[in-house]
Amino acid sequence: MTDPQVSVDHISWALGEHERSVEATAGAGGTVSTAGQLRAAGFDTHHVCGPDTDAFDLAVRALTPIRQRLDRVGAIVYATCLPGNATSGSTAEFAATGDVKHLMRYPASRLQAEFGWDDAIAVGVGQQGCTGLLGALRIARALLVAEPDLDPVVVVTADRFPAGARYEQTYNLVSDGAVGCVVSRAPGRFGLLSVRQVTNGALAEAVDDEVVGSYFSNTCEVVRQACDEVKMAPAEADWLVPQNTDVRAVEILGRLLGLPEQRLHRPATARLGHVIAGDNLINLAELDATGRLAPGQRVVLPVAGYGMNFQCAVLEVQPSGPGS
Repeated sequence: MTDPQVSVDHISWALGEHERSVEATAGAGGTVSTAGQLRAAGFDTHHVCGPDTDAFDLAVRALTPIRQRLDRVGAIVYATCLPGNATSGSTAEFAATGDVKHLMRYPASRLQAEFGWDDAIAVGVGQQGCTGLLGALRIARALLVAEPDLDPVVVVTADRFPAGARYEQTYNLVSDGAVGCVVSRAPGRFGLLSVRQVTNGALAEAVDDEVVGSYFSNTCEVVRQACDEVKMAPAEADWLVPQNTDVRAVEILGRLLGLPEQRLHRPATARLGHVIAGDNLINLAELDATGRLAPGQRVVLPVAGYGMNFQCAVLEVQPSGPGS
């Protein structure tokens, strides 16, 4: 595919309401690494939800600006990384009653009712770890190509760590957050050219060092696959917009793909931390806001997640004003 059949636009996000420094979180026992080690990896602060804020609340906050733009939605594709965030039900009620319906109160259905998108079908995406948002984009594109009457599709990812969780995974400082966007057959800010996925199930229970060891080979492979689909070599990409992981790993990835450092964009890592599945689109929106994107430029968005899943999207900047 070389011409976009669908577009991605109106990127919006919400973060946990409490901003904490790496020193504060590490000092409270919320990380495995020391504050110094996390700072060396590029992290300064992250965002944590208060006890009364759940992942659904984050999704509502992220999509409220989008709601104001859309009277009708054909589908909601709702991605979560942590399985517990795929239900709004109460485990306590299940424990008390033994009735599994308390585990099946789905946030996508609640979102449809909350925003009055009565025509929308609800689709949940899980088991893709931090790659879930790109997986949701792929599903949204496929839905629109197969069933144009579903246009537009709202895509959202929302996760928060449960009480007592450490806010570090695979040496990265994590933030609670949600990210949403609109996927449509109408023209938009970014044409969605390709989304590819590599799943290495043999590493599904890998320890952190094994995860790190598999990162470069699998990520390079999925980037090559995504670029091959649009007849482009990875080194020809105008921008690499990664997830918010160790900045040194991003630099190595860029070199392996033949991309100079000036084509790597990752400024949100220090202040936002790793926003689970939402990093790439946050970084893309912030890059767009700088005015450095030009029509026709191609942007590569790679992401790795548990499962083990690796995904990459290729987007093309369209001749329109920045999305919001």
